[in-house]
Amino acid sequence: MQQPIYLDHAATTPTHPEVVAAMIPYMTENFGNPSSVHVYGRRSRHAIDEARSFIAKTIGAHENEIIFTSGGTESDNMALQGIAKAYSEKGKHIITTSIEHHAILHTCQQLENEGYEITYLDVNESGEIDLDQLRAAIKDTTILVSIMFGNNEVGTIQPIKEIGDIISSHNIIFHTDAVQAFGIQSIDVNKLHIDLMSVSAHKINGPKGIGFLYVRNGIKLIPRQFGGEQERKRRAGTENVAGIVGLKAALTISQQQMEEKVELYNQFKQRMTEVFQQENIEFSINANEAKAVLPHVFNVAFKGTNVESMLVNLDLAGIAASSGSACTAGSVDPSHVLVAMFGRDSERIVSSIRFSFGLGNTLEQIEESAYEIVKIVRRLVSK
Repeated sequence: MQQPIYLDHAATTPTHPEVVAAMIPYMTENFGNPSSVHVYGRRSRHAIDEARSFIAKTIGAHENEIIFTSGGTESDNMALQGIAKAYSEKGKHIITTSIEHHAILHTCQQLENEGYEITYLDVNESGEIDLDQLRAAIKDTTILVSIMFGNNEVGTIQPIKEIGDIISSHNIIFHTDAVQAFGIQSIDVNKLHIDLMSVSAHKINGPKGIGFLYVRNGIKLIPRQFGGEQERKRRAGTENVAGIVGLKAALTISQQQMEEKVELYNQFKQRMTEVFQQENIEFSINANEAKAVLPHVFNVAFKGTNVESMLVNLDLAGIAASSGSACTAGSVDPSHVLVAMFGRDSERIVSSIRFSFGLGNTLEQIEESAYEIVKIVRRLVSK
C-alpha cells in the first residue's frame, strides 16, 4: 500500500479546504473581540450573528436557541448538568442509555454522586432501545431523557421521532447527542420534539474546538461557567469567532452534499462487504439488522482476531481505523457499546473494528483496504 488510507472519520475529520479559507480572515484581518464596540468588534459580531442564523435555520430553530460551545463534550455536559440543576426541585430522575458517549455517561455518574437517580436503558443486538422500556422507566420525578441520535461506534440510529413523541406527551425535557448524525442526517428539532441537541464541528470537516448546544426557548438552563455575558449569559467567555465561521462553512458544504455522501458511503459499505464475502473470511457486521444506521460508520467483527492485533496490523499496512475499545499495552477494556449489545462473553467485543468514511475516501481506497484487511485477518487467524 503506497499512501495511508484514513478510515477513522467518526473520530475526527480533516478540515475542508474551503472551511480553512473561510476561517483565515477571522484570524488575521477580522480579529476583533465580538464584545468590542469598534469596527473590528462589529465585524466579528456580524460573522457570529450570520453563523447563528444559518445554523438555526438548518434545524428549524430560532437564532437565540443556539449556544456556541467548544464541542460535543461541553455541549453534553452543559445540557445534562444545566437541566439537572435547573429542575432539581421538580425531580432528580434522568433517563439515558447504556450505549451513550462517555461525555454523557461520565456526566451521569457525576450526577449520581450528587444524589440524582439515573436509569440506563438496555439495547438489543442491533443497538436499539425498547420504547416500552422507555415508557416504563418514566416517573413523576423524571426531568430529562438523553438519548443519542446515532451511535458513534456501531452507527445505530435510534427512533428519535417516536422517542420525542413519548417524552413530549409526559412534559419531560428531551436531549439528544447528535454529534455523529449532524451533517449526514436531516434534523428538524420541532418535528422530532427535541428540546436540546449537542453538535461538534470537527465531525463534519470543520475545525476542532467549536460546536453548539441547541436549547429550545422556554427551557431553563443553569450555566456551568461564569464571567462575561456572552451567549445570552449562558456560556461566558470570548467567542471563538474563526471556529464559528468554520462551523458555518462546514455545515454549508455538508448540507449541499448530504444526499451524495449518503449514497457514496453506502457504496463503500457494500463494496467492503462484497470483498469479505468473495474472499471467504468469517465476519459479522455489528448493528446490521438495525432499522436505521449511519451511512459512514461500519463496525465489523472478524472471528478469530483480537482488537489490539488488528489495529496494530492495520496501522502497519497504512490503514487508519479504530475500535470502541480503549487499548493499552497488554490489556483491552471492552467497548461498553458492544457489551451492551452482545454481552460481556461475546467474542465480538474483542474482535470488532470500526471503519468510518468521509472526505477524501474513494471507492478504490475502500477496495484496496478491504483486500488488505482480508490478508491481515487470514494471517491472524492462522496463528
